Amino acid sequence: MGRRRDYYRDADAPAANSLVPGGSALVVDEDGAVLMQRRSDSGNWSLPGGVMEIGETLEECVVRETKEESGLDIEITGLLGIYTDPAHVIAYADGEVRQEFNITFYGRVVGGCIAVSAESTEVRFLRLDELSKLPVHDTVRLRLNHYAEKRSQPYLG
Repeated sequence: MGRRRDYYRDADAPAANSLVPGGSALVVDEDGAVLMQRRSDSGNWSLPGGVMEIGETLEECVVRETKEESGLDIEITGLLGIYTDPAHVIAYADGEVRQEFNITFYGRVVGGCIAVSAESTEVRFLRLDELSKLPVHDTVRLRLNHYAEKRSQPYLG
């Protein structure tokens, strides 16, 4: 743990020096529980996702990252929102300070089996009431709240 630190609306946050497009998946099971992973770098529960690689679309990135991080194959079914708040920066041990740039898609499981990766210590579907008692960064809670609100339009912010 400790290879990254998230700052959100924090006056002591370092200035961003990087902007990298990334995405995540909000995948829900039949009971409404959300696919979450406990990050090995921060200890927080988070949605699966990551950053784009050259030669892929953001949707392909999110499908790939979800498979790598959870063992599950998904298809994209919609858009939860666009999250680019400059008040959220992530500081890495190598000196990179990244401004948030995340597009969160809705996804549906189409195959695979849950598996833990090097990036996580646990992967499972969790109900929103369970997540309220677990360590989840405020910016991920925002996405979970947007899901719970059953918004008719994607969040833009």
